[in-house]
Order: sequence, then C-alpha cells, then structure tokens
Amino acid sequence: MEDFHGLVCFIQLKGGVAHINGGQYQYWDRPKAGKVAICGKGMIWMQLIPDDKSHVLTVKYLPDNTVSIWYADIVENIEYDSDGVAVFVDKYLDVTFTPQGDVSIDDRDELDAAFQSGELSEQQYAAAIEEGDAVVKEYCSDLVKTENICYKILFYVLEKIKNGEKQFKHIV
Repeated sequence: MEDFHGLVCFIQLKGGVAHINGGQYQYWDRPKAGKVAICGKGMIWMQLIPDDKSHVLTVKYLPDNTVSIWYADIVENIEYDSDGVAVFVDKYLDVTFTPQGDVSIDDRDELDAAFQSGELSEQQYAAAIEEGDAVVKEYCSDLVKTENICYKILFYVLEKIKNGEKQFKHIV
C-alpha cells in the first residue's frame, strides 16, 4: 500500500503469551497513558517489518482493536531462514510509544555495553542510535497518522484472514 511497504506478521493471543497465567494481562506503566496492556488473552500483536529500514514495529492491540502501545525493536537487518521465514538480529535499542504521547527509548545501557565490549562496531552502534531517532521522528511526530496507517494494515490483514487466507505476499 502507499503508506507501507514490507512484511506483516499477525499474532493473535488466544491465552496470553505461551498461555502464561491463563491469559491474564500483563501491563507496563507509562506517565501519560497509565497502565498499558502489553499481552493478554484476545490481544493482537501486528509486527510491521518495513523494507529498507532497520527496525521491527510491533503494534499491540486490545481485543476491541484499539492500540495499547507500539514497540520498535532496532535491528541489524532482516534475513530469511532456510524455510523462508523472516528473522532479524536485535541490536538492543528499543523505542516504545503510546497513543497518549508517551515516548521512551529503552535499553541504551545494553547498546552501550555491547559497543564497549566490542560486540558492536562503531558503525553498528551509530546506526542503531540513528535508527532509534528515525523511529521517533517517523512514527511519533504524528501519532494520529501512525495509528491510521496501522489500522489500514490491520483491517486489510483481518479481511484476508476472514477470507481464509493464511499467507499472502503483498498488501493492497
């Protein structure tokens, strides 16, 4: 679709993550949004893996399809395993944000430690920070626009599932 080019992974939680606690909800506290559900029975996690970017954006939806929180993993790159499944190497830094305007860059300490230990080169370290900043600029500068694009993708995927499709190669 015009607003998004890449892969979409759709995960519907039937009983919580791996049926932890029988599907009971787990929450994070955020300054503006308050108690934010991150997993629980009936939630949807929609992972967006945009082409030519170094992040994976997970949109966490409540059972009524409202956005609870966005979670962006900063990654090295996207590859495919021998079965054709997309995989990525996480590069520590994460960005979370809510529809209410909370924005948080997390795990910078882990990124710094990986750089200091020599696990990451100076170029990889700088690229991770640059991608984190780009995520904030791209998605958090207009949360309504971000939410609307995510809804377009969600409803497209839900329609495909309703029509019995389990895999499809492109969106709109």
